[in-house]
Amino acid sequence: MWMGIDLGTQSVRAVVAGDRGEILGSGSAPLTGRRDGVRHEQRPADWWTAVCAATRQALRDCPAPRALAVCATSGTVLLGDREGRPLTPGVMYDDGRAVAEAARAKAPPSWALPKVMWLLTEYGGGAGDAVRVMHQADLVLARLAGTPLPTDSSHALKTGYDLERDDWPRRRFGRLGLPDGLFPDVVRPGTRIGEVGRAAAEATGIPAGTAIVAGMTDGCAAQLASGSLNVGSWNAVLGTTLVLKGVTSSPVEDPAGVVYNHRAPDGSWLPGGASGVGGGVLTAAFPAVDPIRMDALARAHEPARVVAYPLVATGERFPFVAPEATGFLLGEPASEAEHWLALLTGVGLVERLCFDYLDLLGAQNYGRLTLTGGAARSGYWSRLRADILGRSVYIPRYSEPALGMAILAAYGARPGTSLIRTAGAMVRLRHVLHPHPVRTAWYTEPYLTLVDELERRGWLPGRVAAHARTRTEGGMTPRNRTRNGTRNRIRSERP
Repeated sequence: MWMGIDLGTQSVRAVVAGDRGEILGSGSAPLTGRRDGVRHEQRPADWWTAVCAATRQALRDCPAPRALAVCATSGTVLLGDREGRPLTPGVMYDDGRAVAEAARAKAPPSWALPKVMWLLTEYGGGAGDAVRVMHQADLVLARLAGTPLPTDSSHALKTGYDLERDDWPRRRFGRLGLPDGLFPDVVRPGTRIGEVGRAAAEATGIPAGTAIVAGMTDGCAAQLASGSLNVGSWNAVLGTTLVLKGVTSSPVEDPAGVVYNHRAPDGSWLPGGASGVGGGVLTAAFPAVDPIRMDALARAHEPARVVAYPLVATGERFPFVAPEATGFLLGEPASEAEHWLALLTGVGLVERLCFDYLDLLGAQNYGRLTLTGGAARSGYWSRLRADILGRSVYIPRYSEPALGMAILAAYGARPGTSLIRTAGAMVRLRHVLHPHPVRTAWYTEPYLTLVDELERRGWLPGRVAAHARTRTEGGMTPRNRTRNGTRNRIRSERP
């Protein structure tokens, strides 16, 4: 039996899984935070309270686990003392206050390193021997073990950890005024780092002595749960927004900084990026509709006559960086069903552009593609995405990040095992969807229309647009595209 714990934004989830991926127990507990403009904080004590509730629920009717691992949101940090006790609130991954620090650190404000610098200034962190940086998962691990444990290189990535050298960049930190003693020891994910103590056993229901295995960020955990771990494989997580993560034999170098690389427990590389498009635009445009009914109505309107760029909020970060980008429609939907279809299609078109950008960077992209996240529950949307991408997609039966951590716990607790084989045994597929060539051809023109418009607005770099056109079957150019009146289309701005 293997336990995975997932610290999300709105809840903590825990699962207990067997060697064949059967879910033997699960539990969850809600989380709340403080949002005020760009400020987003949570109380570290609430994380622990929710972990205790979720694990007790998961263990209510199943055997005790042999090992566990924990994943958390990427870029969430706090300051703690040398005993692992929190000294500050948890500054969440999307907190936007560290703008000046981000400029000094030459890192995105969403990364953890600028937040660390901001915390030290705001809370008077003092000398490096009196305070330490903790990631969200580190706080929970310290409570489980009763003592601080090493962090993992996945959570440490956005705090500035150098994955290629396997060390903190101490010279860079020195120039930023950050002492060596501020940062925790780092191990590779999947390393056995401790065991559950007696106090934590009483609080969580997890037996004392249960092995603790170093975890990963929630996005990487979802990739483990998808089973897409062979080189060239990719996982697309579509919920409120779209996240792509793949497996390559070497880091994917991206001068624009759009794609960044995690390191897998087995030494391979996990490049990926997060777009601002996604299912959140459906909730914003249609706050009170039945998505199953809308999917059924949308079928009659295929292919979409209207081209949509379905950005959830202002600003894009993948497959291009454009802080000023906003969502739009090219054309006017004749009905709610056609509008719904345009938004679904638009997400698929941006997903296709993401893969074209990854190809431009030289990322290996020939393996299995799995679809996970809330949108994967829509069979219609999954089939639509397969047609737009022109490739088969695989839908796992259960793909929560908590399962990914159960997989990692099973791998880390048994020396000599293979991560790919462990995941292969524990990930079960629900079904496979294959693209239809005729339907795939429908989306050539809408895709190129979207590429043209994104480039015209100055958001999509010319070389990326050119590569997308080159890869597109048929290679149509703007001047010979006339179907459905796209040359004289009506432009209307929509969120």
